[in-house]
Amino acid sequence: MDTASAPATAPALDLNEIIGTHDLLLVTLDTLRYDVARELAEAGRIPHLARHLPGGAWERRHAPGSFTYASHQAIFAGFLPTPATPGPHPRLFAARFAGSETTADGTFVYDTPDVVSGLAAVGYRTVCIGGVGFFNRQGPLGSVLPGMFQESHWEPEFGVASPTSFEAQVACAEKVVAGLPADQRLFLFVNVSALHQPNWFHLQGATREAGDTRATHAAALEYVDRHMGRLLAAASARRPCFAIVCSDHGTAYGEDGYTGHRIGHDVVWTVPYAHFFVDEAR
Repeated sequence: MDTASAPATAPALDLNEIIGTHDLLLVTLDTLRYDVARELAEAGRIPHLARHLPGGAWERRHAPGSFTYASHQAIFAGFLPTPATPGPHPRLFAARFAGSETTADGTFVYDTPDVVSGLAAVGYRTVCIGGVGFFNRQGPLGSVLPGMFQESHWEPEFGVASPTSFEAQVACAEKVVAGLPADQRLFLFVNVSALHQPNWFHLQGATREAGDTRATHAAALEYVDRHMGRLLAAASARRPCFAIVCSDHGTAYGEDGYTGHRIGHDVVWTVPYAHFFVDEAR
């Protein structure tokens, strides 16, 4: 991994000054690899995302888990991907816990088990727009993560097998925002499934028989980028929005003989991260 070109850790900020004044957006680009995300940003292939990335670059971080369920449980507990530099690194949000070495003055601290219920306790409407199977509510396991939210949405068109998954998720987000009272604060979470396998259908000329590759993974990110502007516009339509966009884990496409994730390989543990403000409120 080329660490020399990795951008510095994002500047510290006080989330307590943001809670209550901003709407909040958390987007997990499920399975997105750091190396692919970085290359596309540097090549100008994801312009809608890149215009919001600090310095136009992703921050290199380490995932809190090697697959979706584990990583999201950690993220909702307050453990976002960790900067890939020596720490400790103060966290943006955390449950109140004696002895925590990463809870700082600027950390939003809540007295509930997870940030979703912590934000609900201070007046936020919490909404989940699911993507991969752990959010589909089609069984007990697929109900755990969306069950943390006051409102959750999933349909097959949002899932991994849909070539139009992200634009369908964005349309759902637009309806959610449009249906809220003007004074209602929103915490919107979107799990983007388009990067996850299968993703071969996002690359022109690719075939099901040839399967997924690093190139189809990149094409899926380009697809997501084409619709990201709509999501950010919806999230900031009523008031300024603080957004966190990151991957939950990466995935392997044959590196050292490995394919997939839930393994301890660097391409799985190394993920892109960014947080930024969006102010498009009318």
